[in-house]
Amino acid sequence: MILSRTSQYAIQALIFIATRPSGEPVLNREIAGYLGVPPAYLAKIMQNLCKGNLLYSFRGRLGGFCLREGAEKTGLMQILTMTEGPSFTQDCVLGLKVCSDATACPMHAKWLPIKLKIVAILNDQTLEKLARAVQSGKYRLTDLPSSLLAATSGK
Repeated sequence: MILSRTSQYAIQALIFIATRPSGEPVLNREIAGYLGVPPAYLAKIMQNLCKGNLLYSFRGRLGGFCLREGAEKTGLMQILTMTEGPSFTQDCVLGLKVCSDATACPMHAKWLPIKLKIVAILNDQTLEKLARAVQSGKYRLTDLPSSLLAATSGK
């Protein structure tokens, strides 16, 4: 279960929005600039997250994206199911077409308990927890130092 670039960008953008004041729209170009993500690619991801009822999208001068009410309680697993598709946790680790308890691949018995643990961890990690961790200064969303990011976000 390696995350696609789309999922990585979606999670990073959602955490970024979750660190902002509630209900304050954030422009796509601001998020893209902060994360170093292509704006057009991020816009497509953000629209998908709007369709998944995690974000509101507002047009116009005061437009942008903000979290829907209760979205901060969303677990990473729910986000990854949106971005990776429902088969995210169902696909065979070796890529075989059919892999289940009845028709197991050579890795199935060893991979299944690991996969279940990963799913539980992803379900337990909410946007709210991740945003708090970033706000605490212990973790960063980008490779840029937080002092430089604070200076650029004040523009």
